[in-house]
Amino acid sequence: MLGGRGVNDDRVTPQRFFSVFAIGEAITWALLLIGMFLKYVTKTTEVMVSIGGGVHGFMFIAFCFATVFVGVSQRWGAGKILLGLASAIPPFVTIPFEIWCVRRGLLSGGWGLGPGGREPRGFVERVFAWAITRPVLTLVLGLVIVAVIFTAMLLAGPPV
Repeated sequence: MLGGRGVNDDRVTPQRFFSVFAIGEAITWALLLIGMFLKYVTKTTEVMVSIGGGVHGFMFIAFCFATVFVGVSQRWGAGKILLGLASAIPPFVTIPFEIWCVRRGLLSGGWGLGPGGREPRGFVERVFAWAITRPVLTLVLGLVIVAVIFTAMLLAGPPV
């Protein structure tokens, strides 16, 4: 329960949840591109690449988790989930993907695996249903998982 209310209330719908990550991923793309412009075009500073790249990397991973989470809950199917994941690769494409999802009703209504939703089928759906009913714990666990992946990627080194 989040503030005494479950995730099926008006504050944490699949659409709002997904939109936060889609918009955040696009904003962090802008930060990274600004940093690259300053480093490679104006040759004034490299700081923004480090900051923008780090923030974008973290948000990219978080968007991927959000895409899988919402996609499984709302029964998007593997093709739509993969399309959502691919939308994070080119700059700013998460926004048109989110709009596309809204127009097709892929984000409408409550959580498919939430309270009053369908019965989970299989292990993955049971885990997601459990997570939807515990948003604060899920948020904390999600941030920890993303941070661990992000740290492992930092230790592996920058992309070539």
